[in-house]
Amino acid sequence: MRTPDRHAWQRLASRAVALGVAVGAVAGCTAGAGPDPVPTARTTVAASPTGGAAPPASTLPPVPVQDAVAPPPETVVAPVRLQVPELALDMPVDAVGVAADGTMEVPPDADRAGWYRFGPGPASTEGTTLLAGHVDSRLSGIGPFADLRRLAPGAQVQVTTSDGAVKPYVVVDVTKVPKETAPLEDWFSRDGSPRLVLVTCGGAWRQDVGHYTDNVVVTAEPG
Repeated sequence: MRTPDRHAWQRLASRAVALGVAVGAVAGCTAGAGPDPVPTARTTVAASPTGGAAPPASTLPPVPVQDAVAPPPETVVAPVRLQVPELALDMPVDAVGVAADGTMEVPPDADRAGWYRFGPGPASTEGTTLLAGHVDSRLSGIGPFADLRRLAPGAQVQVTTSDGAVKPYVVVDVTKVPKETAPLEDWFSRDGSPRLVLVTCGGAWRQDVGHYTDNVVVTAEPG
């Protein structure tokens, strides 16, 4: 899967549907657009300001030409472990992408969380680190994320990254939102102060559509 650029990523987030058994662009792996092409520097010679033909090139001052170089891509350190001591929650985190239908992948095992790898990570200075997990699954039954609704502001959360660093967070909000009104732009934001968002299913099970009615959302800030 090629990495989406900023605009492709925003289009992806706006196409996302809310977590059925998964979250909105929070549920395979599709391709996104690569980085915008870098314009080629060109030198042009203007016509004479008095009209008529342009003067010979030798009479014009030299025009500086500089190669256009794309900035190096940002290195995002992946989260690999999520811990919530208050819930005795300790689970591995997998990097996930996007399914063919535009939804975010979520590990099929409810004992594992998925990190949206095209968004910010715990070490990023801006934006939302998004982790999503099933509340339950046929593979593993009830998962640890089923307890997220029990958290309250002030609870401690820790995320360990692939380089061994441990990032502490403090819960600031726990809410339940209908899937139809899920604030996907916030969950997939690349801007603003860094924060961690944990998302799973909640509410009543709808047999007719095969998913729960709501999302349980935990928002935490660096602590």
